[in-house]
Amino acid sequence: MRAQNAKKCKKALNINDLQAKIALNSHKGAFMQEYISQAKSGAKIAAKGYAVADKNAKFTPYKFMRHALGERDILMEILFAGICHSDIHSARSEWGEGIYPMVPGHEIAGRVIAVGSKVSKFKVGDYAGVGCMVNSCGKCEACKASNEQFCQNTVFTYNCKDCFHGDEPTYGGYSDNLVVSEDFAVTVPQNAPLDKVAPLLCAGITTYSPLKFSKVSAGKKVGVAGFGGLGVMAVKYALKMGAEVFVFARNKNKEQDALKLGVKALYTTDKLSEVKERFDLIISTIPTAYEPMDYVRLLGYGGEFCVVGLPPAEVMPQIAINSLVFAGHRRVYGSIIGGMKETQEMLDFSLAHGIYPETEIITADKIDEAYEKLTTGKAKFRYVIDIKKSKF
Repeated sequence: MRAQNAKKCKKALNINDLQAKIALNSHKGAFMQEYISQAKSGAKIAAKGYAVADKNAKFTPYKFMRHALGERDILMEILFAGICHSDIHSARSEWGEGIYPMVPGHEIAGRVIAVGSKVSKFKVGDYAGVGCMVNSCGKCEACKASNEQFCQNTVFTYNCKDCFHGDEPTYGGYSDNLVVSEDFAVTVPQNAPLDKVAPLLCAGITTYSPLKFSKVSAGKKVGVAGFGGLGVMAVKYALKMGAEVFVFARNKNKEQDALKLGVKALYTTDKLSEVKERFDLIISTIPTAYEPMDYVRLLGYGGEFCVVGLPPAEVMPQIAINSLVFAGHRRVYGSIIGGMKETQEMLDFSLAHGIYPETEIITADKIDEAYEKLTTGKAKFRYVIDIKKSKF
C-alpha cells in the first residue's frame, strides 16, 4: 500500500548503520547522522534548504521539518538538484498562488541513508532519483496503470499539501534531504553521473513520454518548439528514436548547437509561415506567450501537436474551438511528466544511450542568478545545484 500513515511510527524501523559510510569529521556528515537518528526514533526529520518567503522574495537559507520516516519510505541525502523552469513559475506564483515559504526542486538525485521497515526496493547506500511526485493513493485506475501523475491524490514534490501527512506542505530538492515513498523513487546505478541524472527526472520524462505516446520512430518528422532545457532533451530522444528533427527557436543563437546534435534545420519563430516542412509531431516546450495554431498548421494529415511547456497564467495561449474543427484531422494534446514505470524506463534508456542534458553546476547561493538568466534567455545550459558544496 503506497499511502503512508500520517501517524508517528511507534515501531522501530529497520535502518542500517551508516557510521562507515559518512565521514565523521564532515560538517554535513554530522547533520546526516542527526537525520538518521531522527529517522530511527520515528520523529520528524530536520532539513535545511533554500526557500523564497513570497513570490517577490530572493532565495535565502531555510530550516524546516519533514514528516517521519514511514515503513515504506526512504530517507535520501540529496546530492544534486536541477533547476526547472516550472520552479520559477511556481516560486513566483505565475500558475496560481504558491505555498510559502517554498523550497522548489523536483529534479533530485542522491543517496539512500535510511529505509523504512517494509522497504524492499532500496538499501542504505543505493543511489536514487526523485522527480515531480512523492506519493499517491496507489489504488485508483490511474495508479494501477502506473499513471500516478493523474491520481486525484498525487502528492507533488513541493508546493503541495500532503494529504497523507495532515496536509502539511511539501518541500523540494533545493535542500539536503528528502523523505519519499520508495514507489516514487527510481533506482540509479552506482556509476551513473548524478549531476546529469537529476534533470532527467523532469526534463527527461516530460519529453520522453509524449514521444513514446505519439509512437515516434524512424522516418517520422518531429518539430521541437523551444530549444531550452526541455527542447534539447526532446531533440536528443527523437533523434535516438530515428526521427528527422527540426527546431523552432526565437533566434539563431543556438543554431550551431542544434545542428551539431543532428537537427536538420532551425527555424526562427518569426518566419513560421515560410516553413515548407510538414510534421508528424511538434512538441511545444515554450514557456512564454505564443500562438499554438501557427504550429498546428505545420502538421501533416493526422499530425499531432503536444504541449509540455506552460507559460505564466496571464499570457497562457488559447485555442479557439473553430480552429480545431477545421484543423484537418490534426490533434492537439497536453502531456504532464509520466508515471513511475515510464520514468524508470526513461532513465534506463537515457543511461544506456548516453542521453544527458547539457548542464552547468552551481551552488545554492546562485539560484537567483540562474533564475534571472533563464528568464532572460541568457542561460545556455540547464542549471544543477551541487548540494554538498552549498552552504545552508
